[in-house]
Amino acid sequence: MIQVTANVTEIASAEKSGVPAWLNESEQRVWRRLLAVECRLRERLDRELQDAHGMSLGDYDVLVHLSEAQGRSLRMSELAERLLLSRSGLTRRVDGLVRGGWVERKACPDDGRGSLAVLTAAGLGQLKAAAPTHVGGVRRYLIDVLVGTGGLDGLDRGLSAVEAVLEQPRGG
Repeated sequence: MIQVTANVTEIASAEKSGVPAWLNESEQRVWRRLLAVECRLRERLDRELQDAHGMSLGDYDVLVHLSEAQGRSLRMSELAERLLLSRSGLTRRVDGLVRGGWVERKACPDDGRGSLAVLTAAGLGQLKAAAPTHVGGVRRYLIDVLVGTGGLDGLDRGLSAVEAVLEQPRGG
């Protein structure tokens, strides 16, 4: 098994050689907790949407982005970018929403090669029905817990700093 923690001497030695230092126990605990909490939170929100509305969290995300867009439609490439999905991953997801009657595909009027994903009236109705379930879960499992511990502002500041670093070019 690879040892993922190190003592101070090993960290200093690694830093001098240009090799990133191993995470110490506290850092490793936070990193693993972040991954586990994010996964469990998404699973819980997904399960609640599946049980109550027959839609996945991924489906819900698509419907939200389309509902917020001008004309309730987005180019498929822009929607993929917003959702942090590959184009093929988005195509599979949208195919299911089209089969369900919640989204339509239309040709881009300004570019015959592109296509738009368009939220249908049925999709908007489904989104409106599912929104209280989703928002309730986000409040119950994240917002209210963090407000109760005084951690909401700290998490917001920390995530903002991480986001700023991730927006910089790699190696920058």
